[in-house]
Amino acid sequence: MLTGLRCDRVDGDGRQTVLPVHRWHGAAEPVMRRLIDRCAGPVLDVGCGPGRLSAEVVARGLPALGIDTSPRAVRLTRERGAAALCRSVFDRLPHEGRWRHVLLADGNLGIGGDPVALLRRCAGLLRRGGTVVVEVDEPGSGLWRGWSRLHHQRGEGVPFEWARVGLDALPALVVDTPLVIGVVLCDEDRWFAELAPA
Repeated sequence: MLTGLRCDRVDGDGRQTVLPVHRWHGAAEPVMRRLIDRCAGPVLDVGCGPGRLSAEVVARGLPALGIDTSPRAVRLTRERGAAALCRSVFDRLPHEGRWRHVLLADGNLGIGGDPVALLRRCAGLLRRGGTVVVEVDEPGSGLWRGWSRLHHQRGEGVPFEWARVGLDALPALVVDTPLVIGVVLCDEDRWFAELAPA
């Protein structure tokens, strides 16, 4: 995705979402800076994109690693001064079991189309006392899983598996993971939850 180009995600149920590409290429917005205020140790930024959150964590003097399957995203994250690897969250990662926080912001709980598998994986990356911080859709949005595709001015991307998770769907998902829901936050009409090992 290129900044300046409109990019939409079209889900298999027909829902079309305009992706905030310009925001992702900017500095961390106030709501995300407040979210990062809750971080107190090494942060793994899953699906880091161009690295605005990883860079914000590093600017605060905390260790951070961004991971993304896009080589361009990884390059942009490194250009911001944060470490990044071109890997899937399901690949072998550095410091497994030693991360204080795992971030799944910007809807990245949808990665892979299986939120339960993703949350189980993230739980296994945490150290004792760690948290998985997830951004979810507003209450009442429910759960959708299926195939999605990116559309932009230069064409159409290949299909990929994705999920949309509303806050109301989260309790049923975490039942099948080693995590429990702790704090739930609403900030500027965006919803977040901190999950911790039971």
